[in-house]
Amino acid sequence: MPRPRSQQHEIKRDEILEIAAQCFAERSYAAASMNDIAAAGGTSKARLYHYYESKEAILFDLLDRYTQRLLALIGQVEATAQRRRLDDRAALHELVRAFLDEYESSATRHAALLHDTKFLGDAQRELILDRQRDVVAAATRFLRRAYPVHVREDNQTAVVMMLFGMINWTFTWLRPGGAMTYADFAGQVVALVDRGLSA
Repeated sequence: MPRPRSQQHEIKRDEILEIAAQCFAERSYAAASMNDIAAAGGTSKARLYHYYESKEAILFDLLDRYTQRLLALIGQVEATAQRRRLDDRAALHELVRAFLDEYESSATRHAALLHDTKFLGDAQRELILDRQRDVVAAATRFLRRAYPVHVREDNQTAVVMMLFGMINWTFTWLRPGGAMTYADFAGQVVALVDRGLSA
């Protein structure tokens, strides 16, 4: 029977994922090597292989954990909305704020999700894509409940993609500590969506 992994082992894996996400963002997944990741973490490639068997294994664990985090965040927003008895629009607004709050601290992970999923093997790629579809489906449900007159079967895909188009690429231009905070931007997105869909 294999020994259970120690908490320290998981902490080290978290550190490796953080460093790898930064390397992928700076160099691109294709260009970053196990040597680059090891050097950025101040360790040896042999030590890195103690935790991950390949660069693809690192990428999969990174995206696996991140997509699970996004789905958990949706569940948390649903629970908060129920507990606080938020109406459907307030619940959607809470979801937008929650996504952007997460994106502020996960910019490199989010970039990997948008750019690097294609480098995974078929089964792993399909798992990550299924989770992305689940995130989109959840956001669609929030939108349809919040704006039932304006978000319908025939236009819901366009509307939800419009919403994600506003928030998913913030890592390319919205910087923590910049002139506009992520919280301020979330307020702007909420206001635009509300004005547009309640008109």
